[in-house]
Amino acid sequence: MTADDLRFVELDGRVMAALLDGDLTAAGIGLTDYFVTDRARWLWRYRLGQIAVDPGHARWLARLALVDGDAVVGHAGFHGPPDEEGVAEIGYSVDPAFRRRGYARAALVELLRRAAAEPGVRTVRATIGPDNEASLATIAGFGFVEVGEQWDEEDGRELIFERPAA
Repeated sequence: MTADDLRFVELDGRVMAALLDGDLTAAGIGLTDYFVTDRARWLWRYRLGQIAVDPGHARWLARLALVDGDAVVGHAGFHGPPDEEGVAEIGYSVDPAFRRRGYARAALVELLRRAAAEPGVRTVRATIGPDNEASLATIAGFGFVEVGEQWDEEDGRELIFERPAA
């Protein structure tokens, strides 16, 4: 599995709103129940709030990750546009039915490519729970350095990792 095998389709506000209502057909491609779990609905609600504040942020937020034509294996994006210091935080999630096949690593590679191509991004951040061995393994070897930790209201304690965008 390489990043070239994965393609992204922007997940727009209309589809996120439909997913909040449990509609798995709104994207026009096959989505699994993974996209309407409580955790996913929390994310769609949060992203819709970001879009409501600034519609220009939509292009940063959420993309469906597809392979083999239209098989949706997860989603990935940024937590928003880069901040005033040029830091852009990444996020990715793979449907449990598709895990351990390299999709998270391929999504990470694509997110890093995108960050490097964006003139306003100088640093890429990843925040990961200390017990999330899969995500810690995913970022290993990509030049991320642990720079601290934080408390996230949704996820609890997280380690903060950063690397240059270029």
